[in-house]
Amino acid sequence: MPDIAEIAASVDSLKRNFETHRYICSNQIATAVYLAFHLRKPVLIEGPPGVGKTELAKTTAEMFDLPLIRLQCYEGLDEAKALYEWKYGKQLLYTQVLKETLDEVLQGAKGFRESVSRLHEFGDIFFSEEFLEPRPLLKALREEGGCVLLLDEVDKSDHEFESLLLEILSDFQVSIPEIGTVKATREPPLVFLTSNNTREISDALKRRCLHLYIPFPDIDLEQRIIHARVPEIPPELRKQLVTFIHELRELDLKKVPAISETIDWARTLLLLHADRLDPELVRDTLNVILKFQEDIVNVDSEITTLTSKATKN
Repeated sequence: MPDIAEIAASVDSLKRNFETHRYICSNQIATAVYLAFHLRKPVLIEGPPGVGKTELAKTTAEMFDLPLIRLQCYEGLDEAKALYEWKYGKQLLYTQVLKETLDEVLQGAKGFRESVSRLHEFGDIFFSEEFLEPRPLLKALREEGGCVLLLDEVDKSDHEFESLLLEILSDFQVSIPEIGTVKATREPPLVFLTSNNTREISDALKRRCLHLYIPFPDIDLEQRIIHARVPEIPPELRKQLVTFIHELRELDLKKVPAISETIDWARTLLLLHADRLDPELVRDTLNVILKFQEDIVNVDSEITTLTSKATKN
C-alpha cells in the first residue's frame, strides 16, 4: 500500500505520481488535489466534457489506493438513491413473522396500552441499522480507511439534491431521522464533484468547495497526454493528430473533439498501422472524433486543408 502522506507531501510529488499513473496534469490540477487532501475540502471540477474531470477522481483513488465510490447524478436523484433507503422487503418479512407470533408476543400483556407498548418496541427495530440500506453518500461516510467520493455531473441533478449535499460537504455528516446523526469515520472522504456547466451551480454549494476549471490543453500538454495513454504511437503521427484536433477546435462545430476523442483517434490510427495523416485516412476515421453527422459533413470539405496544416513541418 502506498504511503499517502509521502505522495501528498507536495504539489510536485502529486504531479509526479499522477504522471506515473498516466494522468498528465497541470500545476493547477495538482495544487487543487494537494489542497483538497490537506484541507479536507471538496473540489468542484468544471470544464467542457471529455477533458479528464472524472478521470482525475478515478486516478486519485488509484494513486492513493483508496476505494472509489461513484454517484452518477441525474434529474430527479433523491436521498433514497444517493443516501440511504430502508430494506422494505426485509421489513415486510419480519412483519409477517411478527403476525404469526403475535399471540406469543402479547402473552401476559395487561390491557390495550401494554399491548401497544410491546408492539412499538418492534416498530423501533424495523427502523434500525439492521434494516438500513446505505447508498453511495452514506457508504462514503462510513468507509473506515477513507475513500474517494465522486459526484459525477452534479449539474444534471436538481437544486433539492444540492441542498442534501450541503451538510455532508461542510461537516462530513448526515442526519437520519430514525437513527440520528451519522458522522464520517476517522478518515473523511476525499470528494470530487464534476460539472459540464449545463446549469449554474448554487452559491451555497460552491462556497463549500475548492474550484478547479479544466480547459482543453495546449498542443504540448495534449501531446504528453497522448504519449502517456498511447505510448506506442509514432512521435510524428502524434504531433500531426494533435495539431489536427486543435485545428478542428477552432471551427464552429456542434461538439468539438475532447481529449477523450483524441485518445480514441490515436488508438484508431495505431490499429490501422498509420504512420502519418492523409486526407483519405482522416475522412475514413472522422466519425471517431466527431459525434454529429452535421459536423462531419461541414468538416469534409476542409479535410485537405486541415490535413495539410497538421502535416506541415
